[in-house]
Parts: sequence; structure tokens; C-alpha cells
Amino acid sequence: KISCSSNRINMTGSGSSECVCNVNSGDTAWMLTSSLLVLGMMPALGFFEAGLSSRKNAVSILTQITSGMALLQMLWHMVGFTLSFGPDQGGFIGNFDHAFFMHLSATECSCFAEGIPALLFAIFEAMFALIAPLLMTGAFVGHMRFFFFLLFIVLWEVLVYYPVAHWVWGGGWLYQLGVHDFAGGIVLHTTAGSSSLAVALALGRRADYAEHHGEETPHNIPLSNIGAALLWMGWYGFNGGSAFGANAVAVNAVATTTIASCGASLIWLICAVLRHRSVDSLVLFNGAIAGLAGITPCSGYVSPAWATLIATVLGLISYGSVWLLKEKLKIDDALDVSSLHGITGMVGSMLVGIMASTKVNPDGPSGWIESGDGTVFGYQVLAVVVVAAWSMFWTFLIILGALRISKWRGAHWVAASTRKQLAGLDKSDHHCFAYAADFIPGPGDFAGVSPILRRRSAREPDEPRHFYDVRRRRPQETDPLVVNEVHLSTDNLHDFDESP
Repeated sequence: KISCSSNRINMTGSGSSECVCNVNSGDTAWMLTSSLLVLGMMPALGFFEAGLSSRKNAVSILTQITSGMALLQMLWHMVGFTLSFGPDQGGFIGNFDHAFFMHLSATECSCFAEGIPALLFAIFEAMFALIAPLLMTGAFVGHMRFFFFLLFIVLWEVLVYYPVAHWVWGGGWLYQLGVHDFAGGIVLHTTAGSSSLAVALALGRRADYAEHHGEETPHNIPLSNIGAALLWMGWYGFNGGSAFGANAVAVNAVATTTIASCGASLIWLICAVLRHRSVDSLVLFNGAIAGLAGITPCSGYVSPAWATLIATVLGLISYGSVWLLKEKLKIDDALDVSSLHGITGMVGSMLVGIMASTKVNPDGPSGWIESGDGTVFGYQVLAVVVVAAWSMFWTFLIILGALRISKWRGAHWVAASTRKQLAGLDKSDHHCFAYAADFIPGPGDFAGVSPILRRRSAREPDEPRHFYDVRRRRPQETDPLVVNEVHLSTDNLHDFDESP
């Protein structure tokens, strides 16, 4: 055991250097693995959302996710970690002692995780900071312009995520009050979920909302299923890694994560069968994601026995939230981020105050059932309300302020115009298409198009080509002999002559 020096480990500003390092290869190996699992969740999120959306916005989603990963990682390296976990400044934010990862050792620990190197702790926490704003991309699919998206996530990270992370995890005022969040129900899912609702309200409905009532037909269900499966797998690094070691708490977190995700998935299956008399894989994966998000804040605090009840609650609440927000209130949260992540994260965070047990985690809270005292529950509710309000306030301010400036300048650099929304952001923002079959060159169409598409489009004159005409909103075909090769949903089959 190595006594840590205060310039590395005393990040809370308490003036104490009592932390004792016990860095070992087993914990370090598990945390390296967990970091990679969570990193893989981000491209998985892109696959999941791209498959769920229309084909005209698939490249846009993947580009937002990939560029967001790169941008947010550099921001975390420069100022994010130190503002979130640096020495406390009045309970609100950290200072700049650890900017650019300064004073973070690759061999010695920090007080936040005494079994792993301080630098590894910073890398693991980076994964949470990266994925939080990327979750919101599902709320504005095909609506928000790309370059404003980059500006938005930077402002949101600095104004929302970094302060909240410090409040709850970095020694801030909620941490000092006694709020507990094992793996991000408050810090991540409450912030991203409530902000997604704010974005949906501020931007309004998409141009083609009336055609599909906010539920676009997924253009590639297998791709979406692959993304959801990878998300599910990566979540074990998300929750299991938050134990910061290969220990009993990590085992419990993995067990409760499995039970909650599978249980919530079955609840969605039952609800879908009762309402629609049918079920598909997307219903099952959406239910699983709702369970994963909801168990996140309490996975290391509650027993597997309670996880079954939690799964039932999360499944019913998330399914009901989608019905309320989308079908009744007509809020255009495109991929239901506020319901699958926001509501479930809030509920799971509050359930910590009821079902947590020190028998599961001696360093965790004792919930209302175990202790008979509702104080912890009250603190959890307070934290959820404050963080949700904080997140929505800054999100509204950013979006509405940018919309006002955009209107004053007479430009559509925040939300895409109606014409661009109908054409798809793949074409209008990225000059690219997810599928080469969608592209037929016309005068000036090669400007800004990638060389791959340019070569793909230089076909022989007699080679049959098919595409999706977004202006007419119906399939078109240049050669009736290849009608059966067109990749279309069954909704459009009536537009074709069924003769051989």
C-alpha cells in the first residue's frame, strides 16, 4: 500500500491526504476492460439510432455520434475532468489543477478509486461524459443541423454535465448532502433525458411529423438490433465498472443489471401483446434499454431479489411514458430518449432511497426499507428534481437563444428547413447517402460528394438504377424489370404494378 500525495488524490479540497493506494493488476484489468466496453457503446448507439430512423438520415446520425466522441474526449481531457473531479470550489465545481490530465499518475491512485491508477479513473469517467450528450441525438434525428450540434454538445457539457458530475460524484454539495448515484442515473440519464424533452419542445415537431405521427418506419431493423445488442453488452462495463474493481459489488451490479434488463424487456413484450396483439424485436430491445437505464443508479446498492420488482416498475413506467408523451401529448422526441433514459433514470435514482442495503454495499446508503428512515429517499428526490430542472433550464436557454439568433440572421443553422428535412440531412448536411442506390447524379450533384460515391455513380447508361425520391415521398424506378430489387417498406408496395 502506498500513501498518496495530496496533489494527486486530494481532489475534493478537503485538506486531507488519508487515502491509501492499493493499485493491483486485477482491478486495473477489469477497469480497462470496462472502459473499452463503454467506449463501444457509442458506435453501438449510432447503429441503434440509424436503424430506427429513415434511410435519409442514417449517415447524419453516425456522423454526429462519431464527431461527438472525438470532440467531447478532447474537451474532457482539457477541462472536463478537472471541472468535474478537481478540488471542490464552494460545492459547485472543480478547479483547474488537473487540466490536460496534469498530476494524474499511471501508477498511483486517486481517492475516488484506490485500487486503480488515477489516470485510468479519468479515462473511465470520460466514457460517461462522452455518451451523455450523445444519447440526446435520438431526440432530434433529422432535425438539428450538424454544425450547431457540435456547438450544442460543447455548451451542454460545460453548463450541465460537468457541474452535475461534480455535485454528485466529485465532492460537491449533493455529495456532501448524502445523495448516491452508483453509475449515472442522476448524472447521466436524468440530465440527458430531461434535456432531450427540452430539445423536443424547443425545436417543435419535424416537417413530416403528421405523416408518421412521430413514429418513422425503421429502415433497417437488423442494424438497429445489432446496435441494441452491443449497447446491452457494453452496459456491463457501465454498471459493473462503477464498482472500480473486480469485487463483490461489481458482481452484484452485473447480476442486477441482467435481471432488470430482461425483466423490463418482458414487461414491454406483455404490454405490446395486450395493446397490439403482436410483438417484434424492437419492442424487446426498447424494454431492455429502459431496464438498463433504470437499474444504473442502484445496481450496486440493491439485491438481485429487489431487481425483479424494479424491472417491473421500470418496464411499466417507460412504456406508459412513451404512450403519454408521444401518443397523447404529441411531443416529437423522435426515438423516445426522455422515456427510455430520462424517466427510468429518475425512477431508479429515487428507488435507491427505498431499496438500498448496506449488506450489498457497505459503503452505500441504507434505504427506507432497511433503516426505517426516509431521509435518504428525500435526498434522492431532491437531487432528481434539482438536476432535471437545471438540465432543462440550460437546454432551453441554449436552443431558444440560438433559434432567436438564427431567426434574426434569416438562416436555418439550428433546425433544418422544411425542404432539408424532407430531403434528409444526409444529403443537405453531408452530401452523402447511406446507400449508393439512393443517389442519381444530376447537374451539380457531384459537388462535395465523396470519391467513393462519385465512382459508384459513374455507371453504364443501360445499367438499371433505383432511388427514393424524397420530394414525391414515393418510390420511383427507372427500369420496371428490376422492381423487385428496390429496398422499400411494405407501405409503398401499392405504388407498383404487380405484374411480372
